[in-house]
Amino acid sequence: MLTSTCRRSSLLRTTLVATAVVTALLAPTAAQAAPPSEKGAGTAGDGIPALTDSRGRALTLRGWNLADKSHSGDQALSGITERHFRDMRAKGFNFARLLVFWDDLEPRPGQYSQAYLRKIDRVLGWARKYDVKVVLDAHQDVFGPAFGSRGIPAWATRTDGLPFTPHPDDWFSEYFEPAVQRAFTHLYEDADLRRAQARMWGVLAERFRDHPAVLGYDPINEPMGELREGEDLPTAARRIEREQLTPMYNRIADAIRAVDRDGWIFVEPTPIVGEGVPTGLGRIDDPKIVYAPHFYNGTMEAGGDYDPSARWIENYEQAVTLYPKQYKVPVVVGEWGPLNNSRPNMNRFYREAMASLGRYSSGWAGWEWCYGGGYCAVDGTGAFRTNKELTAEPYAEAVAGAVRSSSYDAAAGVFRLTYDSPSRHGSRITELSLPPGAWQVAARGRAFVLRKAEGRAWVLAAPGARVTVTVTRG
Repeated sequence: MLTSTCRRSSLLRTTLVATAVVTALLAPTAAQAAPPSEKGAGTAGDGIPALTDSRGRALTLRGWNLADKSHSGDQALSGITERHFRDMRAKGFNFARLLVFWDDLEPRPGQYSQAYLRKIDRVLGWARKYDVKVVLDAHQDVFGPAFGSRGIPAWATRTDGLPFTPHPDDWFSEYFEPAVQRAFTHLYEDADLRRAQARMWGVLAERFRDHPAVLGYDPINEPMGELREGEDLPTAARRIEREQLTPMYNRIADAIRAVDRDGWIFVEPTPIVGEGVPTGLGRIDDPKIVYAPHFYNGTMEAGGDYDPSARWIENYEQAVTLYPKQYKVPVVVGEWGPLNNSRPNMNRFYREAMASLGRYSSGWAGWEWCYGGGYCAVDGTGAFRTNKELTAEPYAEAVAGAVRSSSYDAAAGVFRLTYDSPSRHGSRITELSLPPGAWQVAARGRAFVLRKAEGRAWVLAAPGARVTVTVTRG
Protein backbone atom coordinates (compact mmCIF):
# COMPACT_ATOMS: atom_id res chain seq x y z
CA MET A 1 0.00 0.00 0.00
CA LEU A 2 1.24 3.50 -0.77
CA THR A 3 1.45 4.52 2.90
CA SER A 4 0.56 1.52 3.58
CA THR A 5 -17.95 -21.51 0.13
CA CYS A 6 -19.63 -22.88 2.31
CA ARG A 7 -20.09 -24.29 -1.11
CA ARG A 8 -22.65 -22.12 -2.82
CA SER A 9 -26.09 -23.28 -1.73
CA SER A 10 -27.82 -25.27 -4.42
CA LEU A 11 -29.40 -22.71 -6.73
CA LEU A 12 -32.03 -25.09 -8.04
CA ARG A 13 -33.89 -25.90 -4.81
CA THR A 14 -37.06 -24.44 -6.19
CA THR A 15 -40.72 -25.33 -6.04
CA LEU A 16 -42.22 -27.73 -8.55
CA VAL A 17 -43.76 -24.78 -10.36
CA ALA A 18 -40.43 -23.00 -10.72
CA THR A 19 -38.82 -26.24 -11.87
CA ALA A 20 -41.29 -26.47 -14.70
CA VAL A 21 -40.48 -22.94 -15.78
CA VAL A 22 -36.76 -23.67 -15.55
CA THR A 23 -37.18 -26.69 -17.80
CA ALA A 24 -39.01 -24.64 -20.41
CA LEU A 25 -36.45 -21.86 -20.34
CA LEU A 26 -33.48 -24.16 -20.60
CA ALA A 27 -34.83 -26.41 -23.32
CA PRO A 28 -32.72 -24.90 -26.14
CA THR A 29 -29.52 -24.97 -24.10
CA ALA A 30 -26.80 -27.49 -24.89
CA ALA A 31 -24.58 -28.91 -22.18
CA GLN A 32 -21.24 -27.95 -23.66
CA ALA A 33 -19.53 -24.63 -23.00
CA ALA A 34 -20.26 -21.78 -25.36
CA PRO A 35 -17.75 -20.70 -27.98
CA PRO A 36 -16.20 -17.35 -27.07
CA SER A 37 -18.52 -15.35 -29.33
CA GLU A 38 -21.54 -16.80 -27.53
CA LYS A 39 -20.40 -16.24 -23.96
CA GLY A 40 -21.05 -12.54 -24.23
CA ALA A 41 -19.08 -11.41 -21.22
CA GLY A 42 -19.61 -7.79 -22.17
CA THR A 43 -17.28 -5.03 -21.10
CA ALA A 44 -16.44 -3.30 -17.85
CA GLY A 45 -16.02 0.05 -19.59
CA ASP A 46 -15.51 1.68 -22.96
CA GLY A 47 -13.38 -0.85 -24.84
CA ILE A 48 -12.27 -2.63 -21.64
CA PRO A 49 -13.23 -6.30 -21.42
CA ALA A 50 -14.81 -7.76 -18.31
CA LEU A 51 -13.22 -10.30 -16.04
CA THR A 52 -14.95 -13.66 -16.54
CA ASP A 53 -15.40 -16.92 -14.66
CA SER A 54 -14.99 -20.46 -15.99
CA ARG A 55 -18.54 -20.35 -17.40
CA GLY A 56 -17.92 -17.14 -19.31
CA ARG A 57 -19.98 -14.96 -16.99
CA ALA A 58 -18.92 -11.34 -16.49
CA LEU A 59 -17.66 -10.94 -12.93
CA THR A 60 -17.74 -8.02 -10.55
CA LEU A 61 -15.43 -8.27 -7.56
CA ARG A 62 -16.02 -6.15 -4.48
CA GLY A 63 -13.91 -6.76 -1.44
CA TRP A 64 -10.92 -6.05 0.70
CA ASN A 65 -7.30 -6.83 1.31
CA LEU A 66 -6.56 -9.29 4.09
CA ALA A 67 -3.17 -8.60 5.63
CA ASP A 68 -1.13 -9.95 8.51
CA LYS A 69 2.25 -8.27 8.33
CA SER A 70 2.98 -8.63 12.03
CA HIS A 71 3.26 -12.41 12.24
CA SER A 72 5.73 -14.70 10.49
CA GLY A 73 7.18 -18.18 10.87
CA ASP A 74 5.07 -20.36 13.16
CA GLN A 75 2.64 -17.48 13.73
CA ALA A 76 2.25 -16.49 10.06
CA LEU A 77 -1.31 -15.59 9.02
CA SER A 78 -2.56 -16.01 12.59
CA GLY A 79 -4.06 -12.51 12.43
CA ILE A 80 -6.53 -13.61 9.74
CA THR A 81 -9.49 -15.62 11.01
CA GLU A 82 -12.73 -17.15 9.81
CA ARG A 83 -14.51 -14.06 11.14
CA HIS A 84 -12.92 -11.93 8.44
CA PHE A 85 -14.58 -13.93 5.67
CA ARG A 86 -17.89 -14.35 7.50
CA ASP A 87 -18.19 -10.63 8.16
CA MET A 88 -17.10 -9.59 4.68
CA ARG A 89 -19.66 -11.81 2.99
CA ALA A 90 -22.38 -10.73 5.45
CA LYS A 91 -21.86 -7.14 4.31
CA GLY A 92 -22.04 -8.09 0.63
CA PHE A 93 -18.40 -8.52 -0.35
CA ASN A 94 -17.24 -11.44 -2.49
CA PHE A 95 -13.51 -10.82 -2.94
CA ALA A 96 -10.30 -10.89 -0.94
CA ARG A 97 -6.77 -10.01 -1.95
CA LEU A 98 -4.77 -12.19 0.43
CA LEU A 99 -1.24 -11.06 1.28
CA VAL A 100 1.38 -13.81 1.24
CA PHE A 101 5.09 -13.32 1.73
CA TRP A 102 7.98 -14.85 -0.18
CA ASP A 103 10.18 -14.59 2.92
CA ASP A 104 7.76 -16.90 4.77
CA LEU A 105 7.33 -19.30 1.86
CA GLU A 106 11.06 -19.69 1.12
CA PRO A 107 13.05 -18.74 4.21
CA ARG A 108 16.17 -20.39 2.73
CA PRO A 109 16.98 -20.81 -0.96
CA GLY A 110 15.11 -23.77 -2.42
CA GLN A 111 13.48 -24.72 0.89
CA TYR A 112 9.75 -24.09 0.74
CA SER A 113 7.78 -24.07 3.97
CA GLN A 114 5.07 -26.73 3.88
CA ALA A 115 3.74 -25.33 7.14
CA TYR A 116 3.22 -21.93 5.50
CA LEU A 117 1.45 -23.52 2.54
CA ARG A 118 -0.88 -25.29 4.99
CA LYS A 119 -1.60 -21.98 6.69
CA ILE A 120 -2.54 -20.42 3.35
CA ASP A 121 -4.71 -23.46 2.62
CA ARG A 122 -6.54 -23.01 5.93
CA VAL A 123 -7.35 -19.40 5.10
CA LEU A 124 -8.52 -20.39 1.64
CA GLY A 125 -10.82 -22.95 3.26
CA TRP A 126 -12.65 -20.14 5.01
CA ALA A 127 -12.89 -18.25 1.73
CA ARG A 128 -14.47 -21.29 0.11
CA LYS A 129 -16.89 -21.72 2.99
CA TYR A 130 -18.21 -18.17 2.58
CA ASP A 131 -17.99 -18.09 -1.23
CA VAL A 132 -15.30 -15.43 -1.40
CA LYS A 133 -12.95 -15.36 -4.39
CA VAL A 134 -9.27 -14.87 -3.58
CA VAL A 135 -6.24 -13.48 -5.35
CA LEU A 136 -2.91 -14.47 -3.83
CA ASP A 137 -0.73 -11.36 -3.62
CA ALA A 138 3.03 -11.76 -3.20
CA HIS A 139 3.34 -8.66 -1.08
CA GLN A 140 6.38 -6.52 -0.45
CA ASP A 141 6.84 -3.21 1.31
CA VAL A 142 10.26 -1.57 0.92
CA PHE A 143 11.48 -4.80 -0.68
CA GLY A 144 11.62 -7.04 2.39
CA PRO A 145 13.09 -7.97 5.78
CA ALA A 146 16.58 -6.76 4.89
CA PHE A 147 15.09 -3.29 5.32
CA GLY A 148 12.82 -4.03 8.28
CA SER A 149 9.77 -4.90 6.23
CA ARG A 150 8.19 -7.99 4.58
CA GLY A 151 8.45 -9.47 1.11
CA ILE A 152 11.53 -10.60 -0.80
CA PRO A 153 13.75 -12.77 1.44
CA ALA A 154 16.97 -11.38 2.86
CA TRP A 155 18.93 -14.04 0.97
CA ALA A 156 17.56 -12.60 -2.31
CA THR A 157 18.47 -9.00 -1.38
CA ARG A 158 21.60 -7.56 -3.01
CA THR A 159 22.59 -3.96 -2.38
CA ASP A 160 26.22 -3.72 -3.56
CA GLY A 161 26.98 -2.13 -0.22
CA LEU A 162 24.90 0.96 -0.92
CA PRO A 163 23.50 2.83 2.09
CA PHE A 164 20.07 2.53 3.65
CA THR A 165 18.68 4.98 6.18
CA PRO A 166 15.31 4.17 7.78
CA HIS A 167 12.56 6.82 7.71
CA PRO A 168 10.14 5.74 10.45
CA ASP A 169 7.92 8.79 9.96
CA ASP A 170 7.69 8.38 6.18
CA TRP A 171 8.27 4.75 5.33
CA PHE A 172 7.41 5.15 1.63
CA SER A 173 10.45 7.40 1.20
CA GLU A 174 12.59 4.36 2.05
CA TYR A 175 11.90 3.14 -1.50
CA PHE A 176 14.25 5.91 -2.65
CA GLU A 177 17.15 4.79 -0.50
CA PRO A 178 20.08 3.64 -2.71
CA ALA A 179 20.25 0.13 -1.21
CA VAL A 180 16.54 -0.51 -1.77
CA GLN A 181 16.61 0.73 -5.32
CA ARG A 182 19.65 -1.43 -6.15
CA ALA A 183 17.95 -4.48 -4.61
CA PHE A 184 15.08 -4.07 -7.11
CA THR A 185 17.56 -3.84 -9.98
CA HIS A 186 19.20 -7.12 -8.96
CA LEU A 187 15.79 -8.82 -8.59
CA TYR A 188 14.88 -7.83 -12.13
CA GLU A 189 18.27 -8.38 -13.76
CA ASP A 190 20.14 -11.22 -11.98
CA ALA A 191 19.50 -14.55 -13.68
CA ASP A 192 19.51 -16.61 -10.48
CA LEU A 193 17.06 -14.26 -8.74
CA ARG A 194 14.81 -14.27 -11.79
CA ARG A 195 14.73 -18.09 -11.64
CA ALA A 196 14.13 -18.09 -7.89
CA GLN A 197 11.15 -15.74 -8.18
CA ALA A 198 9.66 -17.80 -11.02
CA ARG A 199 10.16 -21.07 -9.08
CA MET A 200 8.47 -19.58 -6.04
CA TRP A 201 5.42 -18.75 -8.13
CA GLY A 202 5.48 -22.23 -9.64
CA VAL A 203 5.29 -23.68 -6.13
CA LEU A 204 2.36 -21.45 -5.14
CA ALA A 205 0.41 -21.99 -8.35
CA GLU A 206 0.91 -25.75 -8.35
CA ARG A 207 -0.28 -26.01 -4.74
CA PHE A 208 -3.42 -23.88 -5.19
CA ARG A 209 -4.32 -24.21 -8.87
CA ASP A 210 -7.30 -26.47 -8.15
CA HIS A 211 -8.55 -24.64 -5.07
CA PRO A 212 -12.13 -23.46 -5.74
CA ALA A 213 -11.57 -20.17 -3.90
CA VAL A 214 -8.50 -19.12 -5.90
CA LEU A 215 -9.25 -16.79 -8.80
CA GLY A 216 -5.66 -15.86 -9.60
CA TYR A 217 -2.26 -14.52 -8.66
CA ASP A 218 -0.68 -11.08 -8.13
CA PRO A 219 3.07 -11.59 -8.73
CA ILE A 220 4.37 -8.58 -6.79
CA ASN A 221 2.84 -5.75 -4.81
CA GLU A 222 3.66 -2.16 -5.84
CA PRO A 223 6.92 -2.88 -7.64
CA MET A 224 9.48 -0.09 -7.65
CA GLY A 225 12.98 0.29 -9.10
CA GLU A 226 16.13 2.34 -9.44
CA LEU A 227 16.11 5.90 -10.72
CA ARG A 228 18.85 6.96 -13.08
CA GLU A 229 20.70 10.22 -12.78
CA GLY A 230 18.63 13.06 -14.23
CA GLU A 231 15.37 11.12 -14.37
CA ASP A 232 12.23 12.47 -12.81
CA LEU A 233 9.96 9.96 -11.10
CA PRO A 234 7.30 9.57 -13.86
CA THR A 235 10.01 9.01 -16.49
CA ALA A 236 11.78 6.47 -14.32
CA ALA A 237 8.51 4.67 -13.54
CA ARG A 238 7.62 4.30 -17.20
CA ARG A 239 11.10 2.96 -17.99
CA ILE A 240 11.05 0.49 -15.11
CA GLU A 241 7.61 -0.72 -16.16
CA ARG A 242 8.60 -1.08 -19.80
CA GLU A 243 12.11 -2.54 -19.45
CA GLN A 244 11.97 -4.49 -16.18
CA LEU A 245 8.41 -5.18 -15.06
CA THR A 246 7.10 -6.31 -18.46
CA PRO A 247 9.73 -9.06 -18.88
CA MET A 248 9.36 -10.02 -15.22
CA TYR A 249 5.62 -10.54 -15.63
CA ASN A 250 6.18 -12.58 -18.77
CA ARG A 251 8.65 -14.82 -16.90
CA ILE A 252 6.30 -15.34 -13.99
CA ALA A 253 3.34 -15.94 -16.31
CA ASP A 254 5.34 -18.69 -18.02
CA ALA A 255 6.13 -20.26 -14.64
CA ILE A 256 2.49 -20.18 -13.57
CA ARG A 257 1.23 -21.53 -16.90
CA ALA A 258 3.57 -24.50 -16.58
CA VAL A 259 1.30 -25.72 -13.74
CA ASP A 260 -1.95 -23.70 -14.00
CA ARG A 261 -3.57 -22.80 -17.30
CA ASP A 262 -6.72 -21.27 -15.82
CA GLY A 263 -5.87 -18.76 -13.09
CA TRP A 264 -5.92 -15.05 -13.86
CA ILE A 265 -2.63 -13.16 -13.46
CA PHE A 266 -2.95 -9.68 -11.96
CA VAL A 267 -0.14 -7.37 -13.07
CA GLU A 268 0.61 -4.12 -11.27
CA PRO A 269 2.35 -0.99 -12.52
CA THR A 270 4.48 1.03 -10.13
CA PRO A 271 2.38 2.91 -7.55
CA ILE A 272 3.19 6.17 -9.37
CA VAL A 273 0.02 5.63 -11.43
CA GLY A 274 -1.88 6.78 -8.35
CA GLU A 275 -1.00 10.33 -9.27
CA GLY A 276 -2.50 10.00 -12.75
CA VAL A 277 0.67 8.93 -14.59
CA PRO A 278 0.01 6.48 -17.46
CA THR A 279 1.92 3.22 -17.17
CA GLY A 280 4.82 2.16 -19.37
CA LEU A 281 3.95 -1.54 -19.08
CA GLY A 282 4.05 -3.46 -22.34
CA ARG A 283 2.12 -6.49 -23.50
CA ILE A 284 2.12 -9.55 -21.26
CA ASP A 285 1.90 -12.55 -23.59
CA ASP A 286 -0.81 -14.44 -21.77
CA PRO A 287 -4.55 -14.74 -22.48
CA LYS A 288 -5.66 -14.20 -18.85
CA ILE A 289 -4.05 -10.97 -17.70
CA VAL A 290 -5.74 -8.46 -15.42
CA TYR A 291 -4.41 -4.93 -15.04
CA ALA A 292 -4.33 -4.28 -11.29
CA PRO A 293 -3.31 -0.69 -10.45
CA HIS A 294 -3.71 0.91 -7.05
CA PHE A 295 -5.80 4.02 -6.41
CA TYR A 296 -4.12 6.29 -3.87
CA ASN A 297 -3.67 10.02 -3.55
CA GLY A 298 -0.63 11.42 -1.77
CA THR A 299 -2.52 14.07 0.19
CA MET A 300 -5.11 11.65 1.50
CA GLU A 301 -2.41 9.08 2.26
CA ALA A 302 -0.93 11.64 4.62
CA GLY A 303 -4.30 11.98 6.38
CA GLY A 304 -5.54 14.98 4.42
CA ASP A 305 -8.98 15.62 2.99
CA TYR A 306 -10.30 15.02 -0.51
CA ASP A 307 -10.08 18.06 -2.77
CA PRO A 308 -12.70 17.76 -5.54
CA SER A 309 -11.35 20.84 -7.35
CA ALA A 310 -8.03 19.06 -8.00
CA ARG A 311 -9.86 16.58 -10.26
CA TRP A 312 -7.68 13.73 -9.02
CA ILE A 313 -10.30 11.01 -9.65
CA GLU A 314 -10.96 12.26 -13.18
CA ASN A 315 -7.24 12.44 -14.00
CA TYR A 316 -6.59 9.00 -12.51
CA GLU A 317 -9.44 7.40 -14.47
CA GLN A 318 -8.28 8.94 -17.72
CA ALA A 319 -4.70 7.73 -17.21
CA VAL A 320 -5.38 4.32 -15.76
CA THR A 321 -7.75 3.21 -18.54
CA LEU A 322 -5.22 3.70 -21.35
CA TYR A 323 -3.41 0.39 -20.79
CA PRO A 324 -6.47 -1.90 -20.60
CA LYS A 325 -7.98 -0.24 -23.66
CA GLN A 326 -4.78 -0.73 -25.63
CA TYR A 327 -4.15 -4.33 -24.61
CA LYS A 328 -7.80 -5.40 -24.14
CA VAL A 329 -7.46 -6.69 -20.59
CA PRO A 330 -9.83 -6.34 -17.60
CA VAL A 331 -9.12 -3.99 -14.71
CA VAL A 332 -9.33 -4.80 -11.01
CA VAL A 333 -8.06 -2.11 -8.64
CA GLY A 334 -5.98 -3.96 -6.08
CA GLU A 335 -5.90 -1.36 -3.30
CA TRP A 336 -7.63 1.89 -2.47
CA GLY A 337 -9.03 3.89 0.42
CA PRO A 338 -7.81 6.91 2.38
CA LEU A 339 -6.27 6.96 5.84
CA ASN A 340 -8.67 9.42 7.49
CA ASN A 341 -12.27 8.69 6.46
CA SER A 342 -13.90 11.29 8.69
CA ARG A 343 -12.62 14.41 6.92
CA PRO A 344 -15.38 16.78 5.69
CA ASN A 345 -15.15 15.82 2.01
CA MET A 346 -14.76 12.06 2.47
CA ASN A 347 -18.44 11.28 1.97
CA ARG A 348 -18.20 12.93 -1.42
CA PHE A 349 -14.93 11.11 -2.13
CA TYR A 350 -16.44 7.68 -1.54
CA ARG A 351 -19.47 8.43 -3.70
CA GLU A 352 -17.36 9.76 -6.56
CA ALA A 353 -14.75 7.02 -6.24
CA MET A 354 -17.36 4.27 -6.30
CA ALA A 355 -18.96 5.79 -9.39
CA SER A 356 -15.58 6.03 -11.11
CA LEU A 357 -14.55 2.48 -10.27
CA GLY A 358 -17.89 1.25 -11.59
CA ARG A 359 -17.30 2.89 -14.96
CA TYR A 360 -14.15 1.04 -15.98
CA SER A 361 -13.24 -1.77 -13.59
CA SER A 362 -14.37 -5.32 -12.97
CA GLY A 363 -13.95 -4.64 -9.29
CA TRP A 364 -11.68 -3.66 -6.45
CA ALA A 365 -10.18 -4.58 -3.10
CA GLY A 366 -10.14 -1.85 -0.49
CA TRP A 367 -7.36 -1.44 2.04
CA GLU A 368 -8.07 -3.22 4.38
CA TRP A 369 -10.52 -5.51 6.19
CA CYS A 370 -9.46 -5.19 9.80
CA TYR A 371 -11.09 -4.34 13.10
CA GLY A 372 -9.89 -1.02 14.47
CA GLY A 373 -8.81 2.45 13.33
CA GLY A 374 -6.76 3.92 10.50
CA TYR A 375 -7.41 2.12 7.25
CA CYS A 376 -9.67 -0.53 8.80
CA ALA A 377 -13.04 -0.99 7.10
CA VAL A 378 -14.81 -1.81 10.37
CA ASP A 379 -14.37 -1.15 14.06
CA GLY A 380 -13.89 -3.73 16.79
CA THR A 381 -17.59 -4.56 16.84
CA GLY A 382 -17.67 -5.19 13.08
CA ALA A 383 -19.61 -1.99 12.30
CA PHE A 384 -18.53 0.11 9.32
CA ARG A 385 -16.31 3.02 10.20
CA THR A 386 -17.28 6.51 9.02
CA ASN A 387 -18.16 6.61 5.32
CA LYS A 388 -16.94 3.04 4.71
CA GLU A 389 -20.59 1.93 4.51
CA LEU A 390 -20.69 3.67 1.11
CA THR A 391 -18.60 0.81 -0.31
CA ALA A 392 -21.48 -1.63 0.29
CA GLU A 393 -23.80 -1.48 -2.73
CA PRO A 394 -25.94 -3.98 -4.64
CA TYR A 395 -24.05 -5.37 -7.62
CA ALA A 396 -24.05 -8.27 -10.06
CA GLU A 397 -21.39 -10.76 -8.97
CA ALA A 398 -21.72 -12.80 -12.16
CA VAL A 399 -23.75 -11.93 -15.27
CA ALA A 400 -24.71 -14.71 -17.66
CA GLY A 401 -24.63 -12.64 -20.82
CA ALA A 402 -23.39 -9.43 -22.36
CA VAL A 403 -23.75 -6.48 -19.99
CA ARG A 404 -25.33 -3.44 -21.66
CA SER A 405 -25.55 -1.21 -18.59
CA SER A 406 -25.09 -1.42 -14.85
CA SER A 407 -25.55 1.41 -12.39
CA TYR A 408 -26.43 2.21 -8.81
CA ASP A 409 -28.24 5.36 -7.70
CA ALA A 410 -27.11 5.66 -4.08
CA ALA A 411 -29.52 8.48 -3.26
CA ALA A 412 -32.55 6.56 -4.55
CA GLY A 413 -31.26 3.17 -3.43
CA VAL A 414 -31.83 1.61 -6.87
CA PHE A 415 -29.51 -0.74 -8.78
CA ARG A 416 -30.26 -1.48 -12.45
CA LEU A 417 -28.66 -4.09 -14.67
CA THR A 418 -29.47 -4.71 -18.33
CA TYR A 419 -27.89 -7.60 -20.20
CA ASP A 420 -28.41 -9.89 -23.17
CA SER A 421 -28.62 -13.58 -22.32
CA PRO A 422 -26.55 -15.87 -24.58
CA SER A 423 -28.52 -17.00 -27.61
CA ARG A 424 -27.45 -20.64 -27.55
CA HIS A 425 -25.03 -22.06 -24.99
CA GLY A 426 -23.61 -21.09 -21.65
CA SER A 427 -24.82 -20.36 -18.16
CA ARG A 428 -28.30 -18.87 -17.65
CA ILE A 429 -27.79 -17.92 -14.00
CA THR A 430 -26.95 -14.35 -13.02
CA GLU A 431 -25.92 -13.81 -9.38
CA LEU A 432 -26.55 -10.65 -7.38
CA SER A 433 -25.01 -9.50 -4.12
CA LEU A 434 -27.09 -7.38 -1.75
CA PRO A 435 -25.71 -5.44 1.22
CA PRO A 436 -27.42 -5.63 4.62
CA GLY A 437 -30.98 -4.30 4.61
CA ALA A 438 -34.29 -4.94 2.88
CA TRP A 439 -34.01 -5.17 -0.89
CA GLN A 440 -36.63 -5.94 -3.53
CA VAL A 441 -35.42 -7.73 -6.68
CA ALA A 442 -37.39 -7.78 -9.95
CA ALA A 443 -36.53 -9.11 -13.42
CA ARG A 444 -38.14 -8.27 -16.77
CA GLY A 445 -37.64 -9.69 -20.26
CA ARG A 446 -38.21 -13.48 -20.25
CA ALA A 447 -36.44 -13.84 -16.95
CA PHE A 448 -37.41 -14.28 -13.33
CA VAL A 449 -35.87 -14.22 -9.88
CA LEU A 450 -35.04 -17.86 -9.34
CA ARG A 451 -34.20 -17.54 -5.68
CA LYS A 452 -33.51 -14.87 -3.11
CA ALA A 453 -31.69 -15.29 0.19
CA GLU A 454 -30.23 -12.91 2.71
CA GLY A 455 -27.58 -10.97 0.87
CA ARG A 456 -27.95 -12.89 -2.39
CA ALA A 457 -30.30 -13.32 -5.35
CA TRP A 458 -30.23 -15.37 -8.55
CA VAL A 459 -31.90 -14.58 -11.87
CA LEU A 460 -32.65 -17.12 -14.61
CA ALA A 461 -33.09 -15.90 -18.20
CA ALA A 462 -34.28 -17.48 -21.44
CA PRO A 463 -31.77 -17.81 -24.31
CA GLY A 464 -31.29 -14.62 -26.28
CA ALA A 465 -33.37 -12.47 -23.91
CA ARG A 466 -32.82 -8.79 -23.20
CA VAL A 467 -33.06 -8.75 -19.40
CA THR A 468 -33.48 -5.86 -16.99
CA VAL A 469 -32.95 -6.47 -13.29
CA THR A 470 -33.95 -3.84 -10.74
CA VAL A 471 -32.93 -3.93 -7.10
CA THR A 472 -34.69 -1.44 -4.83
CA ARG A 473 -34.03 -0.58 -1.21
CA GLY A 474 -36.96 -1.17 1.19
